[in-house]
Amino acid sequence: MKVKPGVEVAGLTDVGCQRENNEDSYLYWEPAGDEEFRRKGRLAVVADGMGGHEGGQEASRMAVETVREVYDQSFHDDPQTALVESFQTAHARILEYAVLHPEFQGMGTTCTALVLRGRKLYFAHVGDSRLYLVRDGHLSRLTRDHSYVGRLVESGIVRPEDAETHPQRHILTAALGAGDEVAVDGGEQGMTLEEGDSLLLCTDGLWGVVSEEELEAAVRGSTPADCCAALVKLARQRGGPDNITLQVLRLGPEP
Repeated sequence: MKVKPGVEVAGLTDVGCQRENNEDSYLYWEPAGDEEFRRKGRLAVVADGMGGHEGGQEASRMAVETVREVYDQSFHDDPQTALVESFQTAHARILEYAVLHPEFQGMGTTCTALVLRGRKLYFAHVGDSRLYLVRDGHLSRLTRDHSYVGRLVESGIVRPEDAETHPQRHILTAALGAGDEVAVDGGEQGMTLEEGDSLLLCTDGLWGVVSEEELEAAVRGSTPADCCAALVKLARQRGGPDNITLQVLRLGPEP
C-alpha cells in the first residue's frame, strides 16, 4: 500500500477463531494527484457486516467501496458533509441490494470512516465499530456505540466500565442497511491533530475482547504494523469469537 509522506498506516483483518467467514471489510485510500490530495486528504474505513455469511460480507464490502467512491467523487469542500453523504448512499445501496436479493434480507453493516486532510480530522460512523485517538500515550474514544448497551450507559443505567463486558453489548440500534432512514453520527468537525498522534479504527471483534488499556499500550509501544499484528494475536488468544479488523494511522512530521 503506497502512502504519501506524513502518515504511517497499517491495517489487518482476521477471521478469528470461531467464524468460518470474514464479514469485516476495511480500506485505506488517497487520491493520486497532488491537487486532489490537498482537497480530499486521506480516507480510512472499517465495516463489520451482519445478516448471514454472504449477506454480511456483501454489506461490509459495499459499504467501504461506496464510501470511497462517493467521497472521491463528491464536490463538497467540507469532508464531513461528503462523508455523511457517502454513508447515506451506502445505506440506500445495501437496502436496494437486499430487495433484489431476498435471500440476504436482514443484511447490514456497521461503518466507521475518517478523513485526514492535512492535520485536520473528520469522521463519521454508524454502529459499534470504533475510532480511538492516542495522544501523549493516552487513549480516548471519539465515537459512541449505536447499541442497546450504549443507550443504557447514556441513560445512566449501566456504568461505562461495566458496558465492555455486558452480555448484550453487541446488540445494535443502528446499522447501514437497517431501517428506512439512517442517522449518521458526525464527530467534532475539523479536530486538529498533532505530530505523534495515532488513530485506531477497529471492529468489535477487537475491542470486545481487548481492553482499552491494552489497546493504548499496544498503540503506544510499537509501529502501526507491529501494533496491528500484536492486537490480532491477542484477540485470537482470547478466543477470537468474532472477525477482527483494525487500522492504525500515526502522524509523523508534516512533509
